[in-house]
Amino acid sequence: MGKKTALITGVTGQDGSYLAELLLDKGYEVYGLVRRSSTETGSRISHLEGKLKLIQGDLLDQHSLDEAIRETQPDEVYNLAAQSFVPTSWNQPVLTGEYTGLGVTKVLEAIHHYGKKTTRFYQASSSEMFGKVKEMPQSEETPFYPRSPYGVAKVYGHYITVNYRESYDMFAVSGILFNHESPRRGLEFVTRKITNTVAKIKLDMASELRLGNLESKRDWGFAADYVEAMWLMLQQDKPDDYVVGTGETHSVKEFCQVAFKHVGLDYKEYVKVDKKFWRPAEVDLLIADPSKAKKKLGWEPKVKFDELVKMMVDADMKLLADNQPK
Repeated sequence: MGKKTALITGVTGQDGSYLAELLLDKGYEVYGLVRRSSTETGSRISHLEGKLKLIQGDLLDQHSLDEAIRETQPDEVYNLAAQSFVPTSWNQPVLTGEYTGLGVTKVLEAIHHYGKKTTRFYQASSSEMFGKVKEMPQSEETPFYPRSPYGVAKVYGHYITVNYRESYDMFAVSGILFNHESPRRGLEFVTRKITNTVAKIKLDMASELRLGNLESKRDWGFAADYVEAMWLMLQQDKPDDYVVGTGETHSVKEFCQVAFKHVGLDYKEYVKVDKKFWRPAEVDLLIADPSKAKKKLGWEPKVKFDELVKMMVDADMKLLADNQPK
């Protein structure tokens, strides 16, 4: 058996970069789908230059996806591309629906018509699908109640994956991933906004941190741990969906406390609540029940909450210090 081939959409994102590293380490031939006009820089994958093969395509363009699948004939496809920033989904609800919902259908169609019979598909589902949660903690059986256009689009992507699995006997799975962060997280996300601003305050480059709902709680893990769960899902005998998370929940306030304390500061002196950062429909509490992933995949998160926050603060301290004029 030759080298396995994988195609990753959203390869320039946080998860895409960690997944590309993982698959390259496992000896895969890895293709990454990138938009010709992508405004997102390839900085997260620049260290993989020469190892990772980039191919042009767009989730809004069926023809480009057909060509990408026809050309690469992948054993595994990981659909990580989406309009994934929740606040933006209220400003751009139609675009979010097209990328995050219909884009999934287009990838599945490309695989169905131009892929191998044995091609396996991973869809990045999201804990935001649970939204106004119906039970604690949230498992694979918990009903969805999304509270944002992003969450609604992800529910569509999730169910269309199930539909193709059942209609065409495709090996198609969804990973319902809870919040996962890293030093590669975009600056628009609250976790990275916190750690980056903490570093700026410590380095006298900022004086305050403005945030929305400090009581909002999430199940936060480390992105590099979570991409391993994605890979494991595609190595199983039968396709199935899995919740991936830590099973712990922490508030935005706690995240701030750990981050500021790590650099010897008190968050109360710097954090200001600003109503403009509140969502139109808030998701107050998300917490995973990852017992199925633990039992069937043998997966467990390695990095703890405090370690994750400190890792991100340290990375931002180094990034800012390195970029300061000498």
